[in-house]
Amino acid sequence: MPMLRLGVLLAVLIIIADQATKFLAQTWLAAYQPVPLAALLNLTLSYNRGAAFSFLSDQGGWQRWLFITVAIGVCLFLLRWLAQLQRRERWLAVALGLILGGALGNVIDRLRYGHVVDFIDVHYGRWHWPAFNVADSAITLGLIGLLLQLWFERRRS
Repeated sequence: MPMLRLGVLLAVLIIIADQATKFLAQTWLAAYQPVPLAALLNLTLSYNRGAAFSFLSDQGGWQRWLFITVAIGVCLFLLRWLAQLQRRERWLAVALGLILGGALGNVIDRLRYGHVVDFIDVHYGRWHWPAFNVADSAITLGLIGLLLQLWFERRRS
């Protein structure tokens, strides 16, 4: 149970950070108008009706409910996994908490607005990585952590 608490606490912190930064982005930024922050980084408010890399964003709206349903299913799976972890699996709990918080942060957007709010724009010259947010970053870091954990586990056995 302590790892469930750790994972859920981290997820709640990610959700708060994600929703707060999205609120600030929507308050301070005009949609699709880049604000340079550093040489390779802009803040650019954008909206994504699709999944990662705008997958299915050009569909009629049905994808919103598909993504919400899949994300909630994944979150329930992650909660169950967290509940089964032992104390020695702290880093795995951190990775799962990051994924859980990121997934729920984007679900909140889909339920609230019908799309996900993105605002971090990494670029080089005219090339731009698809815009993302704190939730996406948490999911990515959580997946990297999960893969590293599985890799180290495999090396130990």
